[in-house]
Amino acid sequence: MAADDGIKAGRLPPEQYAKNFADLHAPLSRHEAAVEADRCYFCYDAPCITACPTGIDIPMFIRQIAAGNPKGSAKTILDANIMGGMCARVCPTETLCEQACVREAAEGKPVKIGQLQRFATDALMAVGTQPFKCAATTGKRVAIVGAGPAGLACAHRLAMHGHDVTMFDARPKSAGLNEYGIAAYKAVDNFAQREVDFILGIGGIKIETGKALGRDLTLDALTKDYDAVFLGMGLPGVNGLGVPGEDLKGVEDAIRFIAELRQTKDLAKLSVGRRIVVIGGGMTAIDVAVQSKLLGAEDVTILYRRGIEHMKASVYEQDLAQTKGVRIKHGLQPKAIIGEAGHVTAIECEYTSEKLGKLAGTGETLRIEADMVFKAIGQTFDGDPLGGLVALGSGRIKVDAERRTSAVKIWAGGDCIAGGKDLTVSAVEDGKQAAESINRFLTTAV
Repeated sequence: MAADDGIKAGRLPPEQYAKNFADLHAPLSRHEAAVEADRCYFCYDAPCITACPTGIDIPMFIRQIAAGNPKGSAKTILDANIMGGMCARVCPTETLCEQACVREAAEGKPVKIGQLQRFATDALMAVGTQPFKCAATTGKRVAIVGAGPAGLACAHRLAMHGHDVTMFDARPKSAGLNEYGIAAYKAVDNFAQREVDFILGIGGIKIETGKALGRDLTLDALTKDYDAVFLGMGLPGVNGLGVPGEDLKGVEDAIRFIAELRQTKDLAKLSVGRRIVVIGGGMTAIDVAVQSKLLGAEDVTILYRRGIEHMKASVYEQDLAQTKGVRIKHGLQPKAIIGEAGHVTAIECEYTSEKLGKLAGTGETLRIEADMVFKAIGQTFDGDPLGGLVALGSGRIKVDAERRTSAVKIWAGGDCIAGGKDLTVSAVEDGKQAAESINRFLTTAV
């Protein structure tokens, strides 16, 4: 097998790429939205609100859609979650608000809360009018490191309170994983950047891209130059497999590949193998596996070391992958990656068993041919750029309920904090709560 055998671009006819990466869910029409909104019971003690990490008043926004007021509905959504448009596309509603829906319990068919949320927020964004305004300037300045969901949510709420915000992000574009880390078919038509533009429409927020903490910025300097600092830099590293052959060509980080795919203008120029193996059981594993298949890979297999009940990816996402032709094998862990001429040719796996909560190999192995192997077993946090100014817990930044760190002027949120949920919607809530805490600090400090 030649070193680059099986890895090539342009596997499919040009028109097939556009079809494969079209919007995963067609938006609801006005009539469809009205019919779906009419299914809501408008529960007084709505469990869907409790299930939403940002606490959106779901019965209220659905009632406003039913009344023919989608823009007012969007305002209700965005009051609680300024990134309601993206969350409507990527949030695992099937395990959050829709799972808690009374109709789900009664009929097994919940109200389509996510699609209704998209209907409303899209209606408002189409107009382009920012429904929020900056308060009178306070003269206080806040620095935000990381222009992802947590940082953007924090910035918008701070701007509403009249504080001047400067955001710094290491990448060329803002939006974090919404831009670089989710499947392309979930947010088509450059939605991540359009949402950023919408958020910035409030005014009072500046973004400087290409600025990384520890390289171009120091936390010590930021705390001296600004009245408060919010850290929302996410998780920059990727966990390694820790097996022989991991450095072979064809062994890729799933996040890096997804980022490249999201930034590629011509998908026909993106190289992909014929036989793909993905290691992991979360959303990133699903996203890279499905997109590999949509790029023209013939055989795509996800390997997860535990049983299906432990997979972080929702059942809906697992079903989506399998309907696209992806195989999911449980109870298998990588033992070695095998190569020839410096390139991966196969992966040797070992079956696992779990006893009393502990996972162990059985000694029985399975060999799967592969010309590409994707690592999707979680990301890692790099605490070195913090300069020891804030305490860590469980390898990430330690915060309290208000997202305050151990340092007086520093808050944090999103994937970089200990206990973070690794969800866009949770990151938005972190940013919102931190902004309210920062505002209290800035307006009451002597």
